[in-house]
Amino acid sequence: MTTIHSLTVEKLTVGYGDRLVIESLDLLVPPGRITAIVGANACGKSTLLRSMSRLLAPRTGHVLLDGREVHRMPAKELARTLGLLPQSPIAPEGITVADLVGRGRNPHQRILSRWSRQDDLAVAAALDATHTADLADRSVDELSGGQRQRVWIAMALAQQTDLLLLDEPTTFLDVSHQVEVLDLLTDLNTDRGTTIVMVLHDLNMAARYAHHLIALADGGLHAAGEPAAVLTEDCVRAVFGLDSQVILDPVSGKPLMLPIGRHHAQAAMS
Repeated sequence: MTTIHSLTVEKLTVGYGDRLVIESLDLLVPPGRITAIVGANACGKSTLLRSMSRLLAPRTGHVLLDGREVHRMPAKELARTLGLLPQSPIAPEGITVADLVGRGRNPHQRILSRWSRQDDLAVAAALDATHTADLADRSVDELSGGQRQRVWIAMALAQQTDLLLLDEPTTFLDVSHQVEVLDLLTDLNTDRGTTIVMVLHDLNMAARYAHHLIALADGGLHAAGEPAAVLTEDCVRAVFGLDSQVILDPVSGKPLMLPIGRHHAQAAMS
């Protein structure tokens, strides 16, 4: 079973060059749960995830894993606990699917240690879970965008971390594979207790699959909590500048957001 860890952000300010993206942000990631980060384009979702995984150093503030600053932890030690699937990962030219997924085991390799039966099992399980086992011998360069995305997810799964951060894991996937991936992450959370934090653009998928939503706006936290408390018409208007109707999803029982565009505003009022 997974060890439950705490991941917190305290007074975090992050930016690129002279531009600040996130300012003085505080938040707590619920341990053992699925959290989805939502918000408009360029609001800081990916920047937050990069900071939480120590890829981006803060200007001020802290990201704490069990009370320790992630930016001061040895990289390999952190990678055994916290895994990251970035938004646009780049595979080495000519690498096969099996070799790429196997790289997820790197944090578990010690000096002079050999590839083990446990490593084989972890890679096989990750390939099987993402339905990419039949691609194992193919070059990643040859794959479609959707296939490549599932292979990257397989690599993250093979890492077998207690916390998993994913930046838009459903990118390039058709709706069937989106549901498949989100179901897989739900299984991982349910069966192993893995804490999952993911950036999602689809508000309704976020509300359906996450226990906890974080809505960012203007470089800060606009709202956080259970989907029913966060995905409201007022929140959608404030965060996205969009009028909407929020109803109960008849399938999941979670909130379902129906956008109202200019051509449907009159019908929505009638």
